[in-house]
Formats: sequence, C-alpha cells, structure tokens
Amino acid sequence: LIDGGVDIIMVETVFDTLNAKAALFAIDAFFTKHDISYPVMISGTITDLSGRTLSGQTTTAFWHSLRHANPLSIGLNCALGAEQLLPYIHELSTIADTYTSAHPNAGLPNELGEYDQSPQAMVSYLRPFLEQDLLNIIGGCCGTTPAHIAAITNLASEFTPRQPPRVARACRLSGLEDLTIHPDHLFINVGERTNVTGSKKFLRLIKNKEYAQTLAIALEQIEHGAQMIDINMDEGLLDSTEEMVHFLNLIAMEPAIARVPIMIDSSKWEVIEAGLKCLQGKGIVNSISLKEGEAEFIQHAKLIKRYGAATIVMAFDEQGQADTAQRKIEICQRAYNILVNQVDFAPEDIIFDPNIFAIATGIEAHNQYAVDYFEAISGIKANLPHAMVSGGVSNVSFSFRGNNALREAIHSAFLYEAVKRGMDMGIVNAAQLTIYEDMPADIKQKVEDVLFNHHPNATEALLEVAHNIQSSTKESTIDLSW
Repeated sequence: LIDGGVDIIMVETVFDTLNAKAALFAIDAFFTKHDISYPVMISGTITDLSGRTLSGQTTTAFWHSLRHANPLSIGLNCALGAEQLLPYIHELSTIADTYTSAHPNAGLPNELGEYDQSPQAMVSYLRPFLEQDLLNIIGGCCGTTPAHIAAITNLASEFTPRQPPRVARACRLSGLEDLTIHPDHLFINVGERTNVTGSKKFLRLIKNKEYAQTLAIALEQIEHGAQMIDINMDEGLLDSTEEMVHFLNLIAMEPAIARVPIMIDSSKWEVIEAGLKCLQGKGIVNSISLKEGEAEFIQHAKLIKRYGAATIVMAFDEQGQADTAQRKIEICQRAYNILVNQVDFAPEDIIFDPNIFAIATGIEAHNQYAVDYFEAISGIKANLPHAMVSGGVSNVSFSFRGNNALREAIHSAFLYEAVKRGMDMGIVNAAQLTIYEDMPADIKQKVEDVLFNHHPNATEALLEVAHNIQSSTKESTIDLSW
C-alpha cells in the first residue's frame, strides 16, 4: 500500500476488535521499522440494533480498545443504514478526542440482499448527523452509488466540520464493555481468585483441566462485585503460556465474564505477551519493573503501549523490592519519568504497586510495612500526576493464614486506610470483605494498632481476641481452600 502511493491507511469494517488491534500493531511496527508515519483511520461495524460489534463490544468499549493508536479518525461503517447508525455515531462523537467518520449503507438490505434507499432518502437520514455536529468525515458503504455520494457532498457543503471535544484524562479500560476510572472514582475491586499462586482450588482445577469450574470462579468474582479479574498461571508444573492463552480464549466466549477488563498477571514476559495477543479489549499488565534495568523496562513498556494496554509497575529496581516508604516513592518516581518522558506512555495508564508486605510476622522491621505503604500512596499521589495505585491486599495478612475471619478484618481496615490516602484499586476477594463500619470497635482498634504499629504488643493483643471476630460472608466460613 505504501509503495503504491496511499496517503492514509484505513482499518475498516471492524467487527472483531482483536483483529483490528493486530492490524494496528503491524502498522505501528512497520512505521517504526521504516522510520515513517502515515495517518491511520479506524472504522468499526455495529452489526445489529444491540449496538455492539459482532464479537460483542459496545461502541465505547471499541473506542477504548483502539484509542492507543492515536488515529486520524474513528468511525463506523457498513451493516446499518444512517437512520439506525445515528445513536452510535452520537455516542462515539461524544467520547472520541479525534475526528469521527460515518459510512452507512443505503438503508437496510431487502429480501434479495439489495439496497433500495434513494440518494434523497439517505441524505434525509444523514442530515441529523451534521445538524448535531457529530462528524468530520462522511461517506457511504453498501448500496451507495455515485449519485448517493454526490447528494452527500451537497449536504456536507451546508455545514462546518465537528470540533473534537477535550476529554479529561482518565484510565479507560474495556472488555466487551467499558470501564472508565475517573479521578473521583470509587475503589476498583480486581478479582484475585483466578490465580494459581494464590488459590489452591483454582490451581487444582487448572491442573485437572476442569475449565468449566474455573470459568465459574471467574464469573462468581464478577457477580460479587469485581470490576476486572486478575489471571495468573505461574506455576512450575504448568505450561503457563499455554494455560494463559487457553483460559483467555475460553473467557472470550463467555460474555458475562468477557464484559470486564482483564489483568494479565505473570512474572514471565512471554506469558504476558501471549496474553496480550488474546485481549480484544484494553486490559492491564501485571506487571513490569526496573528489576532487570532500564533497557528491558523500556522495551516492555513500548510493547505494552503498542498492544494497547495499561500497566502495573512494581516498586522494584536493580537493588530489589522497595520496603521503606522513601524507596517506594523514589523507584516509582524514576519509573514514571522514564515511562512518560522516554516512552510517551500515557500517565493515566500507569498503575503503581508499592508492595504490600505481610505485617505481624514476628520480625520487628515488618511491623512498619503497612505504614510504609500508606505513606507511599500519599507520595505517589502528590508527585506523579494521573498515576494510580494498586496492590495485592491479601499479602498484608499472610502471617495469619488459616484464620480467614481475622484476615478479612485486617483487609477491611487496611483498605479503609489505603483508600483514604488514594489507593485506586486492589486485587481482592470481593466476596470476603468485612464492612469496615460493621467491625466491633475493640477489634477495629486492635487491627489498627497492628497496621499503624502503635505499640510493641499490638500483634499479641490482636491474637488474643481473634476468635471473637465473626466472618461476614458464608464463603469465608465454609471454603478453606484459600
């Protein structure tokens, strides 16, 4: 195409967004290899009046999945006539901070698959698009003729082009449906149970190839309030890449699960990249870090950007994991500067994990870990604009494994304090969170004494009353597979 003299590359009639992401990945890789740049247009296809693509995405989710390509325009074409396409173009025009396009069919096909809508009729249905200032580019698709295009041209001459809106910065994720994380959003629950390193039950099911039950676990998390799910297949006896790809492909066929964004969780880059190649929507990589130095960090970040994902960045550098608040903040600041200034990574797509470590382990230095995490949140929020904070919440209570009721209370109090300081999301079991306000005052005080390291005997005092803490969920009293 480039050798043939094209001026613009257009990825169009997109009914499967994963296919479009592959095309956009290839285009960007080609441009980078040859040190060239051409404008790219994208046009999706809403296949019926459900307002979704054939693979199930809503219009907004479609845009969130592809906006990383910074296209010249985003639009819709084919499948519908102008009359049916109007509400979806209206939706797209409101959210897209680039030019918008529409290429509708000449109405809907008749019983012979032919199009009967006249140029005059088509123009009458297109007029509201221009009157409502929804478009920059307008044309026709199936059934349109030179006469239709001439009539559309005459109509367009009566109007001025749309001015793209200024859209506030926000992390905009998607599965089949969109998830926008605004600065004033509520806490985002990331389901933790589809993780072979954290759930013996899930690991057993994966090893036994009992995938129907693993899908049931994923769905259960969403039904209990998880807005996305974390998937981890890192286990020595598994082919982690194969299991990640297989499970993600299974999820893609289950709309009730696929509607939420996916967090791909692995310590192995090859597993992460294999997972990214399966995501139709915009997900999150969990995680990258400076552990192996800046060169590898930059390489991975560039690929994540090209795949169209957000990323979690661990507070981990060449010297190891950060434990003190100062080290956590310093590493996150360094990573942020590299991502924003060298990689041109969107700051709203950066999510820091400043390391939640176990408290009350019997080692005095560990008693400060929760305080260090809280202080790191405050430092990140104060100094790294638009970046978010996450963490694996169950880590904080690891030393109390076997006492689910006590762990739930610790998680609830920890989250209450972390969210107050700006924690945006966390990997949790939403079904097993005790309501903070419902905790008995004496238990709450003893948990907070441990979290804030108020006195040397805080852990012992908490253990003395642990048996009085009652579980707030049925699952926590019967499911000890965790």
